[in-house]
Amino acid sequence: MIAFAANALLFELPTGERVPFTPEMISVEVVGEGLSVINPDVVRHAAASVVHYFKHDLGRETVSLGEFAEALEKVLQGLGYKVQPEGMPTAGVSAPGATRPADLHQLAREAGDAGELVFFQRLREALRAQLRRTPERVVFSGLRACVKLLTGARRWSPRCQWLQQQILAYLRDCLGAETPASQCVLVVE
Repeated sequence: MIAFAANALLFELPTGERVPFTPEMISVEVVGEGLSVINPDVVRHAAASVVHYFKHDLGRETVSLGEFAEALEKVLQGLGYKVQPEGMPTAGVSAPGATRPADLHQLAREAGDAGELVFFQRLREALRAQLRRTPERVVFSGLRACVKLLTGARRWSPRCQWLQQQILAYLRDCLGAETPASQCVLVVE
């Protein structure tokens, strides 16, 4: 068995795959009425408390994304926020109706040592989160930095070019599967 960080919790993905995440790796998309800004540190600390609750209070090593989202929602509501997590884990924290692009470089960082295995799952979740907010336009930024991080390259290489094309093709395929043709514009910067 592979050992993972003491503060990590295994998330069971809808595919049945189990992926370890630490509270620092968990980034949450939060929306709600009257929500202007939630300090990312508040979300990080809330996520850490939920991880602690599952691991130490309940003695569990594995949770589904839904269970985690529900527990995190309760913690944030207990802190006075009217929130509803929207796709766990995803890139960033934003206010309702915000058109902030999803940061591909951040998604790659959050994938950690699992690299592309986790990155593509998170990418699809980030795409779905954007489609729920702004169906006419889906925006991603940081492609070049993301590709270099995933490949471990310091300079652009043929491997980088290949992975960039794979990411773009994956985004096009996912967008096509999620929305009818020509209903949404994909922007990747």
